[in-house]
Amino acid sequence: MNTCLWWKSIEMSSCNRSLRRTAPEGITKTISPPSISRVNGWSLPLHSFQLIAWTAYVYMTVVGFGLFIPLLPFLWRNITYAAIGLLFGFHLIVHITAVTIDPADSNVRHKENYGGIMPILDRAKHKHVIQNQFCHLCEVTVGVKAKHCSACNKCIADFDHHCKWLNNCVGSRNYWFFFSSVASAVLGIIFLVLVLLYIFIQYFVNPEELRTDPQFKNYPANVWLAFLPLYAVPISSLVLLSLAVITLLLNFVSLLLLGHLLLFHLYLMFRKLSTFDYMTQGRQKQSTNLQIKISIPLKSTIINIENGSLEEGRGLLGMTMMI
Repeated sequence: MNTCLWWKSIEMSSCNRSLRRTAPEGITKTISPPSISRVNGWSLPLHSFQLIAWTAYVYMTVVGFGLFIPLLPFLWRNITYAAIGLLFGFHLIVHITAVTIDPADSNVRHKENYGGIMPILDRAKHKHVIQNQFCHLCEVTVGVKAKHCSACNKCIADFDHHCKWLNNCVGSRNYWFFFSSVASAVLGIIFLVLVLLYIFIQYFVNPEELRTDPQFKNYPANVWLAFLPLYAVPISSLVLLSLAVITLLLNFVSLLLLGHLLLFHLYLMFRKLSTFDYMTQGRQKQSTNLQIKISIPLKSTIINIENGSLEEGRGLLGMTMMI
């Protein structure tokens, strides 16, 4: 199943620095071309991770409903159609919603020129993008927990992280859709893994249990049928097993990554933290440890940490964060 959808959790990564609308320290002239804010996850350019996620979702839907579930015995077949169908359908709805929602701060969304050309921050005039809850790029007052994402080039309400798999930021406006997308993906994958394991076992123990559909009577034992019962497509045993192995491996990898992501966000909920809070706390601890170890004056070191790591933060699990 798809995910921030699903795959959102492969590696730690950071937003493309070329999208940052800031100038280097001490430079008063703008040096980057002007750009506009991205509205949501459908705004161009689409991210390659986003395309991978949708490809995986379509693949699992096709092989799951077109090949593997129809091989189950009649009673379990109908139950599985209903269970996985509801999970896949729910996942599709909440995933699309998480991608489509504009997570920007309300004052940003209500700007008269929202979507127009954005200015470039001059570090000689402003030390930070947001000062006293005023964003010098969005040019509006924003909420206490709002952060300016350089990938989306706008301030996000209650910023959590920027998700490459959604190609959108996650904030208070779409967090629960994002979380529901991950949770439904994990449950859907678990059900599909159980189906695949049952098929593997029965294939070697009692293959006739997988050939209960009446159309199998017209084919030899080494020929299997896909897209039952509407349009039977004959395939060999090798093709069936190959697709089963590929799908099972894909599901195990997805379950490992998404399961980790789901547990991570459950942990954050228990701690009442956002992803951004969690990451900045870790960096603050690193900064504190660094200050203790270094005996020379720390002013330049602290400035580098604040203007580097904390602003251009790396995210966990395919997520990125910006101040």
